[in-house]
Amino acid sequence: MSQNASNPQLPLESGEPRALEHLLHHAKIWRAGATSPTKGIPTDFPVLDSLLPNNGWPRNSLTEILTKQEGIGALRLVLPAIARLTQTQWVVWVCPPYVPYAPALQAAGVVLERMLIVEPDEDQQADTEYMLWVFEQALRFADCGVAMAWIGAAQHVRLRRLQLACEQGQTWGVVFRPEAFAIQASPAALRLSLVADADTAAEVRILKSQGGANARSCQLDL
Repeated sequence: MSQNASNPQLPLESGEPRALEHLLHHAKIWRAGATSPTKGIPTDFPVLDSLLPNNGWPRNSLTEILTKQEGIGALRLVLPAIARLTQTQWVVWVCPPYVPYAPALQAAGVVLERMLIVEPDEDQQADTEYMLWVFEQALRFADCGVAMAWIGAAQHVRLRRLQLACEQGQTWGVVFRPEAFAIQASPAALRLSLVADADTAAEVRILKSQGGANARSCQLDL
Protein backbone atom coordinates (compact mmCIF):
# COMPACT_ATOMS: atom_id res chain seq x y z
CA MET A 1 0.00 0.00 0.00
CA SER A 2 1.41 3.40 -0.96
CA GLN A 3 1.66 6.21 1.60
CA ASN A 4 -0.37 9.40 1.29
CA ALA A 5 1.88 11.78 -0.66
CA SER A 6 0.46 14.84 1.09
CA ASN A 7 1.34 13.47 4.53
CA PRO A 8 4.25 11.07 4.19
CA GLN A 9 5.13 8.99 7.21
CA LEU A 10 8.78 7.95 7.40
CA PRO A 11 9.27 4.93 9.62
CA LEU A 12 11.95 5.23 12.30
CA GLU A 13 14.34 2.40 12.88
CA SER A 14 14.21 0.78 16.30
CA GLY A 15 16.21 2.80 18.79
CA GLU A 16 16.53 5.83 16.48
CA PRO A 17 14.65 8.29 18.75
CA ARG A 18 16.81 7.18 21.67
CA ALA A 19 19.95 7.66 19.59
CA LEU A 20 18.81 11.17 18.60
CA GLU A 21 18.11 12.05 22.23
CA HIS A 22 21.58 10.83 23.18
CA LEU A 23 23.12 12.93 20.40
CA LEU A 24 21.32 16.10 21.50
CA HIS A 25 22.71 15.67 25.01
CA HIS A 26 26.27 15.22 23.78
CA ALA A 27 28.77 17.68 25.29
CA LYS A 28 29.80 18.92 21.83
CA ILE A 29 26.25 19.89 20.85
CA TRP A 30 25.36 23.50 21.59
CA ARG A 31 21.86 24.84 21.20
CA ALA A 32 21.18 28.52 20.61
CA GLY A 33 20.58 30.25 23.93
CA ALA A 34 22.12 27.40 25.91
CA THR A 35 25.24 27.62 28.04
CA SER A 36 27.91 25.04 28.72
CA PRO A 37 27.43 23.11 31.99
CA THR A 38 31.12 23.66 32.74
CA LYS A 39 31.92 26.55 35.08
CA GLY A 40 34.09 29.19 33.46
CA ILE A 41 37.60 30.25 34.48
CA PRO A 42 37.19 33.03 37.09
CA THR A 43 38.26 36.42 35.77
CA ASP A 44 38.85 37.77 39.31
CA PHE A 45 36.64 40.72 38.36
CA PRO A 46 33.35 39.88 40.15
CA VAL A 47 31.24 42.26 38.08
CA LEU A 48 32.52 40.72 34.85
CA ASP A 49 32.08 37.17 36.18
CA SER A 50 28.46 38.00 36.97
CA LEU A 51 27.84 39.02 33.34
CA LEU A 52 29.40 36.02 31.64
CA PRO A 53 27.16 32.97 31.07
CA ASN A 54 29.34 30.54 33.03
CA ASN A 55 30.67 33.05 35.57
CA GLY A 56 34.06 33.29 33.91
CA TRP A 57 36.10 32.88 30.76
CA PRO A 58 34.73 30.05 28.59
CA ARG A 59 36.85 26.91 28.89
CA ASN A 60 38.08 25.01 25.83
CA SER A 61 36.97 27.89 23.63
CA LEU A 62 38.24 30.88 21.74
CA THR A 63 37.94 34.36 23.25
CA GLU A 64 38.47 37.52 21.20
CA ILE A 65 39.46 40.77 22.89
CA LEU A 66 39.22 43.73 20.53
CA THR A 67 40.79 47.11 21.28
CA LYS A 68 41.07 50.41 19.45
CA GLN A 69 44.59 50.97 20.76
CA GLU A 70 47.29 49.10 22.64
CA GLY A 71 48.12 49.66 26.27
CA ILE A 72 44.59 50.05 27.65
CA GLY A 73 44.60 46.93 29.82
CA ALA A 74 43.77 44.04 27.50
CA LEU A 75 46.50 41.85 28.97
CA ARG A 76 45.68 42.92 32.53
CA LEU A 77 42.13 41.79 31.88
CA VAL A 78 43.21 38.16 31.45
CA LEU A 79 46.26 38.21 33.76
CA PRO A 80 44.50 36.89 36.90
CA ALA A 81 43.17 33.88 34.97
CA ILE A 82 46.61 33.28 33.44
CA ALA A 83 48.18 33.30 36.90
CA ARG A 84 45.58 30.81 38.10
CA LEU A 85 46.15 28.44 35.18
CA THR A 86 49.96 28.46 35.47
CA GLN A 87 49.69 26.86 38.87
CA THR A 88 49.13 23.55 37.09
CA GLN A 89 49.39 24.16 33.32
CA TRP A 90 51.39 25.97 30.67
CA VAL A 91 50.71 29.37 29.14
CA VAL A 92 51.92 29.92 25.57
CA TRP A 93 52.54 33.40 24.13
CA VAL A 94 52.50 33.32 20.33
CA CYS A 95 54.42 36.19 18.74
CA PRO A 96 53.63 38.84 21.39
CA PRO A 97 54.18 42.43 20.17
CA TYR A 98 56.32 43.15 23.23
CA VAL A 99 58.58 41.02 25.39
CA PRO A 100 56.54 40.05 28.48
CA TYR A 101 57.88 41.83 31.59
CA ALA A 102 58.79 38.97 33.90
CA PRO A 103 58.84 40.87 37.25
CA ALA A 104 55.31 42.22 36.69
CA LEU A 105 54.03 38.78 35.70
CA GLN A 106 55.63 37.17 38.71
CA ALA A 107 54.15 39.84 40.99
CA ALA A 108 50.72 38.99 39.54
CA GLY A 109 51.19 35.34 40.50
CA VAL A 110 52.22 33.90 37.14
CA VAL A 111 54.51 30.88 37.47
CA LEU A 112 57.29 31.89 35.07
CA GLU A 113 58.60 28.34 34.78
CA ARG A 114 55.35 27.39 33.02
CA MET A 115 55.58 30.11 30.37
CA LEU A 116 56.49 29.44 26.73
CA ILE A 117 57.10 32.34 24.34
CA VAL A 118 57.15 31.71 20.58
CA GLU A 119 59.09 34.41 18.74
CA PRO A 120 59.22 34.35 14.93
CA ASP A 121 62.32 34.82 12.84
CA GLU A 122 62.69 38.17 11.08
CA ASP A 123 61.31 36.78 7.81
CA GLN A 124 58.25 35.36 9.64
CA GLN A 125 57.22 38.41 11.67
CA ALA A 126 54.73 39.61 9.06
CA ASP A 127 53.57 36.11 8.10
CA THR A 128 50.04 35.85 9.46
CA GLU A 129 49.59 32.29 8.20
CA TYR A 130 52.69 31.19 10.11
CA MET A 131 51.43 32.87 13.28
CA LEU A 132 48.02 31.24 12.98
CA TRP A 133 49.61 27.84 12.36
CA VAL A 134 51.81 28.16 15.44
CA PHE A 135 48.84 29.32 17.50
CA GLU A 136 46.78 26.33 16.39
CA GLN A 137 49.58 23.94 17.40
CA ALA A 138 49.83 25.65 20.80
CA LEU A 139 46.10 25.17 21.37
CA ARG A 140 46.58 21.45 20.80
CA PHE A 141 49.64 21.28 23.06
CA ALA A 142 49.27 18.84 25.97
CA ASP A 143 48.84 20.51 29.37
CA CYS A 144 48.43 23.97 27.82
CA GLY A 145 45.96 25.91 29.94
CA VAL A 146 45.89 29.04 27.80
CA ALA A 147 47.49 30.15 24.53
CA MET A 148 47.46 33.76 23.38
CA ALA A 149 48.10 35.40 20.01
CA TRP A 150 47.99 38.91 18.58
CA ILE A 151 46.49 38.86 15.09
CA GLY A 152 44.85 41.14 12.57
CA ALA A 153 42.91 39.99 9.52
CA ALA A 154 42.06 36.29 9.43
CA GLN A 155 39.66 34.28 7.31
CA HIS A 156 36.62 32.83 9.03
CA VAL A 157 37.72 29.29 8.19
CA ARG A 158 41.06 29.90 9.95
CA LEU A 159 39.32 31.20 13.07
CA ARG A 160 37.02 28.18 12.96
CA ARG A 161 40.09 25.92 12.97
CA LEU A 162 41.32 27.72 16.07
CA GLN A 163 37.98 27.22 17.83
CA LEU A 164 38.09 23.50 17.00
CA ALA A 165 41.68 23.30 18.23
CA CYS A 166 40.56 24.79 21.55
CA GLU A 167 37.91 22.11 21.89
CA GLN A 168 40.20 19.26 20.89
CA GLY A 169 43.15 20.42 23.00
CA GLN A 170 40.91 21.47 25.90
CA THR A 171 42.67 24.82 25.92
CA TRP A 172 41.49 28.36 26.46
CA GLY A 173 42.52 30.40 23.43
CA VAL A 174 42.78 34.20 23.57
CA VAL A 175 43.27 36.40 20.52
CA PHE A 176 43.90 40.13 20.73
CA ARG A 177 42.69 42.01 17.64
CA PRO A 178 42.09 45.59 16.53
CA GLU A 179 38.54 46.83 17.14
CA ALA A 180 38.10 47.31 13.38
CA PHE A 181 37.46 43.55 13.08
CA ALA A 182 34.49 43.67 15.46
CA ILE A 183 32.11 44.01 12.49
CA GLN A 184 33.26 40.69 11.06
CA ALA A 185 31.56 37.44 12.03
CA SER A 186 33.59 35.13 14.23
CA PRO A 187 33.20 31.57 15.55
CA ALA A 188 34.73 32.59 18.91
CA ALA A 189 32.58 31.65 21.90
CA LEU A 190 33.18 35.05 23.49
CA ARG A 191 34.00 38.44 21.95
CA LEU A 192 34.76 41.49 24.06
CA SER A 193 35.57 45.06 23.16
CA LEU A 194 37.78 47.03 25.55
CA VAL A 195 37.45 50.82 25.48
CA ALA A 196 39.54 53.21 27.56
CA ASP A 197 37.31 55.24 29.87
CA ALA A 198 39.84 57.04 32.10
CA ASP A 199 43.48 56.79 33.13
CA THR A 200 42.97 53.43 34.88
CA ALA A 201 39.38 52.55 34.00
CA ALA A 202 38.07 50.74 30.95
CA GLU A 203 34.67 49.74 29.64
CA VAL A 204 34.27 46.08 28.71
CA ARG A 205 31.55 45.53 26.11
CA ILE A 206 30.26 42.04 25.46
CA LEU A 207 29.81 41.74 21.71
CA LYS A 208 29.04 38.02 21.65
CA SER A 209 28.77 35.30 24.26
CA GLN A 210 27.63 31.71 24.00
CA GLY A 211 24.26 31.55 25.67
CA GLY A 212 23.85 35.31 25.83
CA ALA A 213 24.79 37.69 28.61
CA ASN A 214 22.98 39.22 31.58
CA ALA A 215 24.19 42.69 30.52
CA ARG A 216 26.19 44.10 27.68
CA SER A 217 28.92 46.11 29.42
CA CYS A 218 30.67 46.95 32.65
CA GLN A 219 33.47 49.22 33.83
CA LEU A 220 36.65 47.85 35.37
CA ASP A 221 39.65 49.41 37.02
CA LEU A 222 42.59 48.01 35.08
